[in-house]
Amino acid sequence: MPEPMIGPLTNTRIWVAAGFTDMRCGFDGLAARVQTVLAKDPFCGHIFVFRGKRGDLVKCLYWRDGELCLFAKRLERGRFAWPRADGGVVSLTNAQLGLLLEGFDWRQPVDVARPCSAF
Repeated sequence: MPEPMIGPLTNTRIWVAAGFTDMRCGFDGLAARVQTVLAKDPFCGHIFVFRGKRGDLVKCLYWRDGELCLFAKRLERGRFAWPRADGGVVSLTNAQLGLLLEGFDWRQPVDVARPCSAF
């Protein structure tokens, strides 16, 4: 039995579908959207992230160990930060995906003040 996904595997690309997606879509509908709208292969092992019109729900579709997986997350307050474009796809890093899923604005993360010296 494959272990559950805790975080993206090494060399996994993360693609965010700009605009909004009908969140009634499940595995098949989102896989079809990956192929037709994003022109990508939903079975390549990359993660594809979609957001609903209200902005409080995201779904991640990914292929791992011979299985198509669907992860959904809803914010009780606020909205997920999303690309401003109406269409297309944006690539994220693992860190940016983590920020997005925690409800932070991954587009403009605030850099933590770092000490100049250890002394």
